[in-house]
Amino acid sequence: MRRLFTTLVILLVVLAAGMTALVVLINPNDFRAYMVRQVETRTGYRLNLDGDLRWHVWPQLSILSGNLSVSAPGAATPVISAENMRLDVKLWPLLSHQLEVKQVMLKGAVIRLTSDSEARVAGPVPIAPGGTSSPEPETPWRFDINRVEVADSLLVFQRGNAPVLNVRDINLTMESDSARQVRVSLSSRFNRDQRDLSFSLNAMLDMQNYPQQIGADVGSVSYQLQGAGLPTEGISGKGTLRGSYQRQPEKLTISQFALSANSSQLNGSLSTTFGVTPEYVLDLQSEKLDLDALLGLTHAASSSDGGDKTVIAKPVFSHDQPPEPYQGLRNSIASVSVAANTLVYHGMTVNQFTLKGSNQRGKVRVTDFSGQVGEGRFSLPGSMDVGASPAITIQPTLKSMELSTLLPLFGLPDGLQGKLSLQGRLSGDDLSRQALLSQWRGTASVQFDQLRLSGLNVQQLIQQAAARSNSGIQTPDDYARYTDIRQMSGDATLNAGKLDLQSLSGQSEVLTVSGDGQFDLPAQRCDINMDVRVTQGWKGDSQLTQLLQDTAIPFRLYGEFGNLNYQLQVDQLLRKRLQDEMKKRLNDWAEKNQPASKTPATGM
Repeated sequence: MRRLFTTLVILLVVLAAGMTALVVLINPNDFRAYMVRQVETRTGYRLNLDGDLRWHVWPQLSILSGNLSVSAPGAATPVISAENMRLDVKLWPLLSHQLEVKQVMLKGAVIRLTSDSEARVAGPVPIAPGGTSSPEPETPWRFDINRVEVADSLLVFQRGNAPVLNVRDINLTMESDSARQVRVSLSSRFNRDQRDLSFSLNAMLDMQNYPQQIGADVGSVSYQLQGAGLPTEGISGKGTLRGSYQRQPEKLTISQFALSANSSQLNGSLSTTFGVTPEYVLDLQSEKLDLDALLGLTHAASSSDGGDKTVIAKPVFSHDQPPEPYQGLRNSIASVSVAANTLVYHGMTVNQFTLKGSNQRGKVRVTDFSGQVGEGRFSLPGSMDVGASPAITIQPTLKSMELSTLLPLFGLPDGLQGKLSLQGRLSGDDLSRQALLSQWRGTASVQFDQLRLSGLNVQQLIQQAAARSNSGIQTPDDYARYTDIRQMSGDATLNAGKLDLQSLSGQSEVLTVSGDGQFDLPAQRCDINMDVRVTQGWKGDSQLTQLLQDTAIPFRLYGEFGNLNYQLQVDQLLRKRLQDEMKKRLNDWAEKNQPASKTPATGM
């Protein structure tokens, strides 16, 4: 037993001594030139290693290097630069002159994808003659890499003249197998416009057709977006996606994605073809899409509730020259399709929402923009030409839309209830609410159903005014605190913030109305003139009440939306009608009692 133990110890000592001698005898600088040549042959990039390569034995057999950089031909700055690199290698393959790298470790690396790091060709490149290429120089080394790890690194990204994007705290792990499938784990964050996005993902990359094509299957991704213009809790979610990148022509395709964003769910596909005129195709489906939560929008209902709907204010930026509106539409082609079972926007819940549109270098067509709000429906197809004025034209169609959801959009008072049906044509130069209230123009035919004016009973005002001016009129004992109009229709004209309603006519069980109204939307003022005929509810002298039922009473409602005034001319009108009625009766009596004229006798 003692001899066996002694033999094992001797073998271990010999083995350790042999491995140590192997490491000592093999100089890692022997394959430096081969590494540089392989990187340039396979990728076209130049690898620069400063200083000598050296062994590091414990706890992992590794090769350490000093400063390194990877540069494209003729580039002003390197694509990758790092202060050091660690190569974790396997010991046994060294016996057969195989350098098998288990892991490449870069810490504190800087990755630049900018115009300065792109390849530049100084002049015409000569074309090599046909025939076999020059043979690869013989080398005793074989170089394989299984795993790459990048920690605490920085990515500087810029495309064209777009602002520079700094992606910080990159922690990346890539592990490949013999079938050229690469397992990736990535976490990072970046900041722009006072908004911070942090994310992490795990994916499987298909590198069989690299560098022409890369496939990706992201099994899990999670993210959180916080900052200016967003709710205090930010936007967070997780999901999966599957896509591919094609080098020539350059195209990014996300064939399938499923993401959550707070309470919203997003599913669909996206593709982008890069070039002088990029092309975008988006197909999005959602069970619930809450734009208020995603865009940090607030509305009157939520702000009055006193809930936790705080939104961090958006930053204000100064530019030497403001960007041209819709410039991105001029230089792109796009096709968009969005379908959401439930959409929330400015506190309004839209069911069965559908959006279909396209853009051809600034000429936008929206063929379907529709949805259902409560029992009502809307359809807003239209078009936009960024080179024309007015640039935007829409043909709205509303059917039985609740006024309570529409009035806040136009800044109108919320004392009206009922349903609106509308069909018309509107045009303007901007899609903002401010432009809609001050610049847009158009006409429409309108119809109101089940209209109720809360806090004001026009029938009561007229009957009380008539009773005060004539003792023969009695007022009813009780009144409701509102005015109901079963149906009212007319024509509407919008002209730079001035909304005119013409040819209005309506009726209910107790009154009929006709007239017109003017609304100054920016000034929040109105002036409505109606002729009101109260057909029910009169008490008193029968002849007088019949006269009042047949008389249209002028009624004026005017002033600021929050401080309305009214004007009635019952006294003057009633006095004039009574005078006219008295004159008519006197004239009738005079005609009936006028003596007959005598006919003179004729001589024979």
